[in-house]
Amino acid sequence: MKRIELRLVAELMKNSRKSDRELAKILGISQPTVTRIRNKLEREGVIREYTAIPDFSKLGYEILAIILALSKSLDKNQAEKARKILLEDAKDKVFGFIMVERGIGSGFDGVIVSLHRDYTSFQQLMTWLRQLDFLEIEKTQFFLVDLNETVRYRPLTLSAIARHIEQQAEK
Repeated sequence: MKRIELRLVAELMKNSRKSDRELAKILGISQPTVTRIRNKLEREGVIREYTAIPDFSKLGYEILAIILALSKSLDKNQAEKARKILLEDAKDKVFGFIMVERGIGSGFDGVIVSLHRDYTSFQQLMTWLRQLDFLEIEKTQFFLVDLNETVRYRPLTLSAIARHIEQQAEK
């Protein structure tokens, strides 16, 4: 990506409510150029959405769950079926999924990040996961974050990664 595109993405990550005029002033380019670049980045899928990051505890959520899962050996068709179940079946549930992704590390190949209003909600998610025949549920592990905890190290923010992107743009 071009340096100016990286800088624009970083500015939007810090505050997506900035107008194209404000962004132009910060970046030292014209407002029409900002609009043109932003539209291009949206079309290319670099910018997928504009969103706010609320204080989830003030919205009634008490728990952030990070669940590490291991899938059984799946062929391509089984993996596609599993993906559809996670996408479609989960829509009917009241789980506050933030992210469900495949990956690798620590003996796991999947991660689920979700928000829960209480421990009962988390237990309902775990019960649902136990019903999925493509998971090695007995090997599933989780980490729970108490969103009402008064001592917080670094709540969710995109500003830090935005600064990292800015540093990369300067190289």
